[in-house]
Amino acid sequence: MRSKHIFMLVSRISLVIGGLALLVLLGTQAGRASAATPAYIRVIHASPAVGTADVFVDGNLLLSSFAFGSVTDYVPLPAGPHKVQIALVGKGIGASVITQTLAVQPGFVYTAAAIGSQATGLSIEVFFDNNILVAGQAKTRIYNLSPDAGSFNVSANGNTILNQINYQQASNYTSLAAGSYTFSFVASGTNTNLPLAITLAKNTVTSIFAVGMANGSPKIELVPSQVNGVPGVPSTGSDPRPLPSIDTVQSQGLALWLLSIVASLFIGAGIIFRRKAIISG
Repeated sequence: MRSKHIFMLVSRISLVIGGLALLVLLGTQAGRASAATPAYIRVIHASPAVGTADVFVDGNLLLSSFAFGSVTDYVPLPAGPHKVQIALVGKGIGASVITQTLAVQPGFVYTAAAIGSQATGLSIEVFFDNNILVAGQAKTRIYNLSPDAGSFNVSANGNTILNQINYQQASNYTSLAAGSYTFSFVASGTNTNLPLAITLAKNTVTSIFAVGMANGSPKIELVPSQVNGVPGVPSTGSDPRPLPSIDTVQSQGLALWLLSIVASLFIGAGIIFRRKAIISG
C-alpha cells in the first residue's frame, strides 16, 4: 500500500512538471508564430479636407509631411489594435483631426485611406488587400475615394472591366495580361472622364485610386500604385524584415527541442508510475 502511494505521488509530480513544460513549449511556439507574422499596411491620403499631414501610430510619428494623394509602401505592423492619429503637418499629435483605432490580424494585408471632404466627417477607411496572383500575370484593383465624382465605370484599352464603383468602394481584383494599358474612368453623372496610361508588369498588383473633387479642390486625379505580388515577394511585395541569423535559429531550435524532450520524459514517467501504482495496489 505504501508503494502505491509513493508511485501515485511520483506520477502526479511527473505529470504536473511535464504538463507545465508542454504549456511553456506551446506558448513559446504560439508567441514566435505571432511575432514572426505581422500584419502589413499602407496608407493613402485621400481626404480633400486635410492638407499635408503628419500620421501617428500608437503615439509615434509614422509619416511626416504626408501630402494629399500620396500612397506609402506596405510596412509591417504587430497584430492587434493600434491607435492612428492624423494631424496637419507641424501641429502635433494634440491637434489630430482624425483619431481611430484599427485592429489588424497577423498575416493580413491592408490599405488604410484617410477620407472625408468635411471637417466633421473625417475617418479612416480600411480595405483588405489580396496580392496573391498567378505567376506571370498582373492584377488590378480600383478604389473610388472621390467624394463627389459619383459612380465610376472603368475600361482598359476600350474594354469595360468594371461597372458602378461607388464612393468608398474598392473593386474586386481583375487579372490582366502584362503589357501597356490605357484605363478610362467615366462617371457620367458628373461628366468626369479620367484617362491613365500605365504598364502592368508581370507578377505585380496595381491599385488605381480616384482621389480629389470633381467639382472643387484639390482637383480629381488618378493615383496608381504598383507592388510585387505573391509569389514574387512574400506576403505583400514589400517585406522589409531581415531574416534571423543561422546561429539564432539553431539556438532557439535547440532550446525548444530540449524543452520538448523534458515534457515527454516527465509525462512518460508519470504514466509509468501510475501503472506501477495500479499494479502494486
